[in-house]
Amino acid sequence: MTSSLFPADGSHVEMDLGGRTLPEVRVVRVTDATVTLSLARADVPLTTGSPVTVRWPAGPRGRFVQHGTVVRLDENRIDVTLPGEPEIEQLRHYVRGGGGESIVLARADEPQVTGRVHDISERSVRAHFSDVDLRPGDHMVLRVQLGHEVVQFPATALRVSSLRQQVPVRGPVMVEMVAIFDRNEQQAKIIRRYVFRLQAMARREAAAAEAMADDVMAEAVSLR
Repeated sequence: MTSSLFPADGSHVEMDLGGRTLPEVRVVRVTDATVTLSLARADVPLTTGSPVTVRWPAGPRGRFVQHGTVVRLDENRIDVTLPGEPEIEQLRHYVRGGGGESIVLARADEPQVTGRVHDISERSVRAHFSDVDLRPGDHMVLRVQLGHEVVQFPATALRVSSLRQQVPVRGPVMVEMVAIFDRNEQQAKIIRRYVFRLQAMARREAAAAEAMADDVMAEAVSLR
């Protein structure tokens, strides 16, 4: 492992356990031999010898990905060896976008709640709801309307924050949730296609607005 390529102490990486993804694992210490990581959750099923995959940003090129093995466990910290050099995963496989789409949250023995998406990627979604009791670690099923298509998947709340509306009058509690879900290639394609379509539309609109501004400027110059 080339330690200079790995994120610095105190930063965060994503760790894949093979079917389960931890999106924010803190880097404690990096050496040429091992990486020490801190796991906030105590129920992570790891033992010495467990294979893991670690990912972190690689700038505009995408994300670094490197496969390793757990060589030591100490309460909520693990030492991982990462032999070889990291590879690059292109960003096109991990697009994020959208905003405003309808999302339905369903839990056992609880009424369904409808909210709005802030943004969505192939492995996570950030959404807003009103007056709903959510906590990190809660399990749920999410259904998201993406244009004419719908994606549905079991998910787990990663982060939850709430704020009660106070202005102009006391109102509902607004809840923002970040939830993660296991990658499903069929649904990933739907999300990817949807986000790419939105990006293409945004580029066309920006180009049209720029062309209109140029025309107005040219007309103004001609009238001088």
